[in-house]
Amino acid sequence: MTAETNKQTNNSISFPFSDTIAGYITSVDNGKKTFGLRTSDGREFEVKTTDTSYGELLRNLGEAYQDPGTSLEHILEAGKYVFAYGIFYPEGGGFTFEAKHIIFTGPELGDYRFEKQDWWINQIRSLAEFYFNAQFADGNVDYSTYRTHLTLEGQRIESNRQETDTISRMIYGFASAFLLTGEDRYLEAAEKGTEYLREHMRAVDEDENIVYWYHAMDVQGSHKRKILASQFGDDYDAIPAYEQIYALAGPIQTYRITGDSRILRDAEMTINLFDKFFLDPEKGGYFSHVDPITFDPRAESLGQDRARKNWNSVGDHAPAYLINLWLATGEDKYADFLVNTADTIAQHFPDPEHSPFVQEKFHEDWSHDTTWGWQQNRAVVGHNLKIAWNLMRINHLRPHEQYTTLAKKIAAIMPTVGMDTQRAGWYDVVERVRKEGEEWHRFVWHDRKAWWQQEQAILAYLILHGSLKEPEHLRLARESSAFYNAFFPDHDNGGVYFNVLGNGLPYLLGTERLKGSHSMSGYHSFELCYLASVYTNLLITKKPMDFYFKPISGALKDDILRVQPDILPPGSVQLEEVWINGEPYHDFDPVAMTIKLPRLQEHHTLEERPTWSGNPTLSPTATRELKVRARIAPVGITFDSELDIVDGIAQLRLFGNVNNGAENTLKVLLDTIISTHPKQFVLNLENLQSISKEAARVMSFVNEKSDLDKSIQIIGANDSIKDVLRSVDALEQFDVSDVEETPKEGAVR
Repeated sequence: MTAETNKQTNNSISFPFSDTIAGYITSVDNGKKTFGLRTSDGREFEVKTTDTSYGELLRNLGEAYQDPGTSLEHILEAGKYVFAYGIFYPEGGGFTFEAKHIIFTGPELGDYRFEKQDWWINQIRSLAEFYFNAQFADGNVDYSTYRTHLTLEGQRIESNRQETDTISRMIYGFASAFLLTGEDRYLEAAEKGTEYLREHMRAVDEDENIVYWYHAMDVQGSHKRKILASQFGDDYDAIPAYEQIYALAGPIQTYRITGDSRILRDAEMTINLFDKFFLDPEKGGYFSHVDPITFDPRAESLGQDRARKNWNSVGDHAPAYLINLWLATGEDKYADFLVNTADTIAQHFPDPEHSPFVQEKFHEDWSHDTTWGWQQNRAVVGHNLKIAWNLMRINHLRPHEQYTTLAKKIAAIMPTVGMDTQRAGWYDVVERVRKEGEEWHRFVWHDRKAWWQQEQAILAYLILHGSLKEPEHLRLARESSAFYNAFFPDHDNGGVYFNVLGNGLPYLLGTERLKGSHSMSGYHSFELCYLASVYTNLLITKKPMDFYFKPISGALKDDILRVQPDILPPGSVQLEEVWINGEPYHDFDPVAMTIKLPRLQEHHTLEERPTWSGNPTLSPTATRELKVRARIAPVGITFDSELDIVDGIAQLRLFGNVNNGAENTLKVLLDTIISTHPKQFVLNLENLQSISKEAARVMSFVNEKSDLDKSIQIIGANDSIKDVLRSVDALEQFDVSDVEETPKEGAVR
């Protein structure tokens, strides 16, 4: 018998190893120095503490170490969510886990520090300072010195290459930071960056009425060489749709602030590019690449990218620039574009027969491409979550049952296949299908966790909870936010880490060590801060927020500045107060969240005189710029609503009391539903106690203006509500009954 045949394998773990457990404390035994810890998926661990164990509170970027101010035995409390990093010892037929470092989300039970009103605002300010100092160390905003690559510490790595998308993403970050802080330096960086892109990275074809954007530019002293075709491995020698998409991200966020009409024109002409050369008018969707010479998506030169469609070419329009473009303009054509992308995703991306993950790569005819490059038949966890997040946003604009249905399915499935239920956080790329005998979807390269995929999870579950009020979504949002804030901020150097290991410790090798690269700039981390602050404050903790704008006088259509922070549930927020140049201003629409801007005084000829000559007859004029601060607040309504859209029948259930002050909110809600053109509209008032006469008139007005084939049906109205409707001569306009006859499935609340 050979040594080989005597060899036995042993896959049991018989050695100590370190790891993290994330969960909720279930019990505390200070006498034994142990506590119970239940993971997100319900598994229970016993955790021991030692004389060298210590705890700290979650801390934000820019904050010093947060000492709990008391001993572990006093801060450990059942119900608190914590991260326990320690050592597993194999002994006694199992494992003993001794915690060495415990991170608490807050000092008190139910306290999550990242839900404080200014948490994400302070974080975006810290991020902006890091990147501003990294790129413009002397304070002079000069993009000719911008470099794509930054070290861990924020030092520029000298090279000749400037990439369009990384500049655009950096601009997005500075613009978002200005929106939340009003810090002029950030807007200066955003505006000068936009000008730099327009001057050096933009190509205008007046004959085709299109704009397209260069991949990069090499800068050697005064010599500049523009590069059109991508030099990135996956897209080499092609023009990928996602590069054109993200070229708009920073400028459009800047446009929201300034209303610069040149930016809007660039966006319109870039969308012309998409529609003329990337759009598939026959089978729908957008091709992922075009040839850099012929702009043909079917050119043989494209190789593996020939006649392909993917997540980026279809889905990235919405979050990168299109939602922000609609927010800034209110144009129906951009809302239609958003609906088109959502419909395409809902129709082609789900693949429940084969995988819990969506399909991301397609041939021209929408058949699945499972052999392309690195992706093969693999799933990017963050793309699934990104779909759920953006479908909910679009649903708030144009409600449709397929959007919420798919978003809820993704939200329910992803924790079981893409989340680390032991340590918290979300994985990167996994195999979409398990092989025979496998119980887990295999990691393609590693079990590390990327910063941007945590963002998708946080925003998805925040907006899901803000819309549907499901406790499970809030729990997952909190767990995801806690993991990100516990492990991704770099408290030594600033910024956030690219990747962390499964246990949360930073991974600092290769390009993943960098704070600036082809893959990382000022986009996802800033986007997270901006939207997490919006969703948390306005939808969950119900706190007002201030947003800052600097519109160019006369640039906006009809002098209307739109300040809606994101596409939120209809009627959930309103514009409460406005200040212009520090003074209260009252010409605004609280429901539409628009401000009618004043026209600045015309330029005075005496201002051309030298300052030494004096201007004795020149009275003070309005300042040459408008500084706008807009306060958005949750609507203080006394009613709640629940919407079903099933088989084209829209049913809205109202709860509580629609009294004076809530009429505008009700009108926005009804108008939004009517805009979806349902076959039938049912108002279920079984749980509504009362309405005001103004609310009754709103219902009557909407019914009169609707293009429905049938009048709005009212069911379950009590006698007092009927009396109010009758008093304004509205009751007879509706089809009134006392019995519910419509389906209850698919509730959206």
